Formats: sequence, C-alpha cells, structure tokens
Amino acid sequence: MRIVFIGAGEIGVPTLHALLRSSENKLIGVVTQPDKPVGRSQQIEPPPIKRALAGTKISILQPARIKDRQAIEEIRALQPDAIVVMAYGQILPCEVLEIPRIVCLNLHASLLPRWRGAAPIQAAIAAGDPETGITMMYMAEGLDTGDILLQRKIDILPTDTGGSLHDRLAQIAPDALLEALQLLAKGNAPRIPQDNALASYAPKLTRDNGKIDWAEPAEIIERKIRAFNPWPGAFTEIASPGMGKLKIFSAAIVNLNGKPGEFLHREKELVIAAGKNALSLCEVQVDGKRRMSAAEFLRGHRVASS
Repeated sequence: MRIVFIGAGEIGVPTLHALLRSSENKLIGVVTQPDKPVGRSQQIEPPPIKRALAGTKISILQPARIKDRQAIEEIRALQPDAIVVMAYGQILPCEVLEIPRIVCLNLHASLLPRWRGAAPIQAAIAAGDPETGITMMYMAEGLDTGDILLQRKIDILPTDTGGSLHDRLAQIAPDALLEALQLLAKGNAPRIPQDNALASYAPKLTRDNGKIDWAEPAEIIERKIRAFNPWPGAFTEIASPGMGKLKIFSAAIVNLNGKPGEFLHREKELVIAAGKNALSLCEVQVDGKRRMSAAEFLRGHRVASS
C-alpha cells in the first residue's frame, strides 16, 4: 500500500523505520510538526520524525495547522492508500480522514477505551494499572473513539517510569502496524466498536501537574513520581533559603507517619511524610543544580526535621 505517515513524537520513530524497511508497503510521504525552538537556548530543531528521515528522499510536509486548505491539498496530492497516525499532536479534520483510498489508522499508546487523550502512558502508571499497550484504531472524528482493529498488551513494571514505558510501547508498535496492514490487504481486518461506557480520559499534562500533594497516600505519590519522569516532572516546594523547587525522580515507600509534607528524621535519608506512610527520596535535583542522590543532597543542604 501507498502510505502517508503523520506524526511528530519520538514514540513514532520505530514505526516510521518499519515502514521505510517494509517490502510490502511504500512510504510516500510524511506529515510532521514545524521546526521549533527547544530548551533554554531556544535553538530551532526539527521534530524527531523529521530527524529520523535524514538521508532519505521521502517528501516531508510541516504545516502549522493540518486543517489549513494548503495542507489538505498537499496530502491529497500524494494519493495514499492508507494514512497512519501516531503522536502527531493535532486533531485531523474530516477532510484528511477521507483522503486515503482504503483507511486512516491511528496507533494509540493505551488499551482503548481506557485512557483516551494526550497522556495515556503517564495516566496508566499513575492509576496503578497492571497493563497497557498499543491500540490500532480506525480513525474517527471524536477523540480516540474509532473502532479497534487490534491491540498489543504489555505489563506495567513496578519500576516503570513514563520514559521507560514510552520506550517499550514504541518498540511493540511497528509489529502491530505491520500486522494490521497485512489484515487489511487480505480483506479480513476486524472492526470492533469501543464501549464508551468504559472510557477514561488522560488530558494533556502541564508542569503544574507535577506538583506533589503530600496529603495523598505515599503509594499514589510514588506512582506519580514514576509516571511524571521525565515529563512533566514531579516536584515539591522547599522552604529553606535559596532552594525553591525540589525535583524528585524516584522514591521508595517507608512505614513512617507524620504531618503531610513534614521532613522526618532518618539518618542519611530524605524522608517526607504523606497522607499515609512516607516516602524516602532516592534521586533529586534542586533548581539550577545537577541530579543527585538523597545522600548527596543532605550533605550539602539542611532541611527541617521532626
């Protein structure tokens, strides 16, 4: 099949590579986001999908808005049999969904209908889900509401972070897509409607979502710390002079109790009380400093203790 791939995020790169290598399908074009300033230096950089195409002759479109008339006509001119979407960041208008001769598919990083929306990976970890996966979905106008073609499941590990789970899902996506394309080519691809009554939503995250509420149980906070690593990052405010935010990258639950947010004295450990039990912080970072272990942090900083 002649395929146009639409995506921007790092999670779609292995799938893009699989399409490039495929002998049964032909990648005829890619739509991704515009280059944009990144980091403190605000240096202009291409999105990961564009970087992955370096050295190829694949046509790359980078419209600011995919619903603009010019963008729609440029995609239509490619005459795709199928459009494959993964982590693009914009909602496709009906006119784009109707362009391919056969189908418009979306690879979504959850087991739909659970965790529709922009942040399904973080939501699954934070909620304590035992498993997640990749859903290959027929695209519809609603937010992740299309019929399911197939799903691939993986366990969520007790050590998984948002970053590690992202990378594992990225690796199972290519096989899911290639199998779906084979089923479509044979004319026996299933089409299973989602049960909307079971739907849950994972809205787009902001930095403020990473602020820890110490009134919550330590078990919930620990999951959020892992879920929000690396984005948006979990943090707490420290009252000590010159410190401000303390980013927390990992923590362990300990059987201690105190007032939520209170620093509990424990030799060579940085322990903060939660609504139930407490957390011993493992790896942290003060604004403007490097990441360090809690032991390193305590050697250079004083915090109030009970």
